[in-house]
Amino acid sequence: MPRHPPPEPPTADRRTEEDPPHVTIKPDLTAQIPAELGAVHFVGIGGSGMSGIARLFLGAGHRVTGSDVRDSANVAALRDLGAEIAIGHDAANVGDAEAVVVTGALWQDNPEYQLALERGLPVLHRSQALAWLIAGQRLVSVAGAHGKTTSTGMIITGLLELGEDPSFVNGGVIEELGVSAASGDGDLFVVEADESDGSFLLYDTSVALITNVDPDHLDHYGSRDAFEQAFVDFADRARELVVISSDDAGATRVAERLSHPRVVSFGEAADAAVRVHSIETDGPVSFAIDHDGVTHRATLRIPGRHNAINAAGAFAVLVGLGFDPAASLAGIARFAGTGRRFELHGTVGGVSVYDDYAHHPTEVAAALSAARTVVGSGRIIAVHQPHTYSRTQTFAKEFAEVLERYADETVVLDVYGAREDPVPGVTGALVSERFDDPERVAFVPDWQEAADHTARIAREGDFVITLGCGDVYRIVPQLLGSLERERG
Repeated sequence: MPRHPPPEPPTADRRTEEDPPHVTIKPDLTAQIPAELGAVHFVGIGGSGMSGIARLFLGAGHRVTGSDVRDSANVAALRDLGAEIAIGHDAANVGDAEAVVVTGALWQDNPEYQLALERGLPVLHRSQALAWLIAGQRLVSVAGAHGKTTSTGMIITGLLELGEDPSFVNGGVIEELGVSAASGDGDLFVVEADESDGSFLLYDTSVALITNVDPDHLDHYGSRDAFEQAFVDFADRARELVVISSDDAGATRVAERLSHPRVVSFGEAADAAVRVHSIETDGPVSFAIDHDGVTHRATLRIPGRHNAINAAGAFAVLVGLGFDPAASLAGIARFAGTGRRFELHGTVGGVSVYDDYAHHPTEVAAALSAARTVVGSGRIIAVHQPHTYSRTQTFAKEFAEVLERYADETVVLDVYGAREDPVPGVTGALVSERFDDPERVAFVPDWQEAADHTARIAREGDFVITLGCGDVYRIVPQLLGSLERERG
């Protein structure tokens, strides 16, 4: 096994400090989209969001081609459905495509993107492609800095259990279904709506769910006020209903600015229209929901206090759509999680290795606190990969605080740059150096050394949890291998 897994992002080459600065693609979200798109080429087709949208285009009868930097399960699944996919980015991959779909993770010098511009082809951000595809359907859009993927999965699972057949695009694979997107025969379409670049404003939303408005993506918005205003705009455009957190400070500020005639709050706050309480976190989380004078109870199949809150939001959406409250909550309780959300990958010598997508301090706290409820007498060893240089600079102290508070030991890897150029002096050490107790953290940029270090400090009963939305999941085989050598 190589000491360093290839570290490039899913849809762009990793830059180094010696490389000239590159600029990410900023699509014109106001551009008019042709009535017909024909054959569609996806640049970075293997990503969780792009692969789901490509699957829907295939289902709608379009010829789909694409490219990505590596093979993956998503690529293989799309090929099985008829997509033609090349590995590596090359202008020739565009072929005779009539439209090109891109993500903000691409550099502007991507050869396929540049050829599309030269040919005058429609170049669509992935959210534009999805908005075009779902036009005219009754859309449920789930937005928020955290909890979108789980909440979207809960709504989809609930609808299926209620006998509905929704179309959907989620940010992660729904465990029970084995896919992140599908075309259904019903009139409902459920999407995880991305607020990171404002593209969630493209959707013609009927029901808007806002899980929280924790400040993030300020590199795009410039200020907290602008970030929150985007959520106000998103909610006020909803045709039927807005469901919004009663507990999150940012969501509360957004709710106060809404002019929408139908707003339903959810959470633990005493005045929440859908109030969740009596939360028990010893194992899979159980809780009660008060709604319209009736108390409903449920136990989920997944752990974590935050998932009781997510379930309350999903419940408010389903009831707001007109479904029976008790049946809606029973359907939500069938949700078994999504890929890269506290996902178990293996156990060696009594040490379990999990992976989680958490990449913001609030998400890391939620993931680790959920793990704490089920680890028993074992310890939690976090393997944290900071995501983007800007977020690492902004939140290094906060990451250190939550990791030190919720994990027993922490291994910090180097920064996953994603769409950003390296920033001199910004490494994973910015996080590790902010721990109060340096004995509980190690900055280990070499992945094999990090895996070996983790295996040495692990004990029977411990949970090892990789954290990050970059490529940190790719260290999991090395962790399992090191544990096998150390404890096998």
